[in-house]
Amino acid sequence: MTDIDLTRDHAGLTDTLAARRYFRKFERITEHLARVAGQMEAEGTLSKTDVTVIAGYIQRISFTFQALGTKYLMTGRDTGQFFGSLMIDRHESGFPVYSELLTMANDAQQAERHLRNMGSTDELKNRMVQVIVGDLQIPTKLQFALSQRLYYEALEKGEMFWAQNDPEAIWQGNNGDERRAPRRRYLIHWATYDSQINLPVIYLMELEDTGREALARDHRRWPEVQRHLMAQSVGGLKLVTIAKGFDTDFDDLHPKRLRRIHVGPMYSSAFTRQTGPIREVLEEANAPMGEDWTLAWTVEELESERVTEERKGWFGTVEREIFALDPFSGRGVDTGATRTARAIILPQRPYQVLAEKNPPGFRDVRKFVVSPKGRVFSYR
Repeated sequence: MTDIDLTRDHAGLTDTLAARRYFRKFERITEHLARVAGQMEAEGTLSKTDVTVIAGYIQRISFTFQALGTKYLMTGRDTGQFFGSLMIDRHESGFPVYSELLTMANDAQQAERHLRNMGSTDELKNRMVQVIVGDLQIPTKLQFALSQRLYYEALEKGEMFWAQNDPEAIWQGNNGDERRAPRRRYLIHWATYDSQINLPVIYLMELEDTGREALARDHRRWPEVQRHLMAQSVGGLKLVTIAKGFDTDFDDLHPKRLRRIHVGPMYSSAFTRQTGPIREVLEEANAPMGEDWTLAWTVEELESERVTEERKGWFGTVEREIFALDPFSGRGVDTGATRTARAIILPQRPYQVLAEKNPPGFRDVRKFVVSPKGRVFSYR
């Protein structure tokens, strides 16, 4: 896809009501995502630790949308200066474009300086009351100033989903005889915002550590591991490529399981352009405002099948992982994964239409149906 094609798929939300509807929609979606993760834990698809990690990233995504919603609160209003509008990817994403997160990260670095030069929240509110009561005018410029203050305050608190979210390690115990060299087990997790498809992507890697020093306390290996994983976190790379590269570069770290979770795309008749069955489902559902959406959730998984030893140096040997690929129709070679699980999350009205139409491409997709009251129903 060319740069021209990418630009054509990007659109700014220039209308006030449309922008606010968009942010309210994602507020609901992120609330539902946390409940869906809990449902997966109840079914045994995810462990308690998995859910804790994933819920943390969902919360970061939620905080990011809240901050952007504040930044663009006055979209479409005459604020006395042009400050742009939120750019979203309308095709196979529905999320903000990558540059929005880069700008937000840059703003976060300068948040303290901006806040220092702004009036306080109370001061701005008092001045707004004076304009309303004294001048009988709508204090649009002061509203804009307050929205920007709240935006920088949110950035200063942190905990956003950034373009790159560096790896963290969770110790999960030891394998083997404690009297000998232990095999420490870690869950390493990190996330990125894929610049090509404009979607959040979460990675979970389970590994065994046979190094002398525990990985999380190793001042040499841990920075190298973080740098390596972030450099390989590209959506176009297959999981088997990432895992083999890691296995080769770190002789005393043994990746046993690697998962990649794609959060999205989000489809909505009001904000995205879609083709095929999903377009027909959303159009025919004619769902009320706030429930005209569907969110895809895809999990790629790669597992180690067995371990071999290979020579290194004159007398040494090192362990190498042999990864299991999907055996069906040779697809594992194409996907680079042991298995791929696809799911969609959607409100009740679109699900009813989907169930009635039952299009072939969705028959093997897991459906999580969410109700306005927060209940989650799971269908295969």
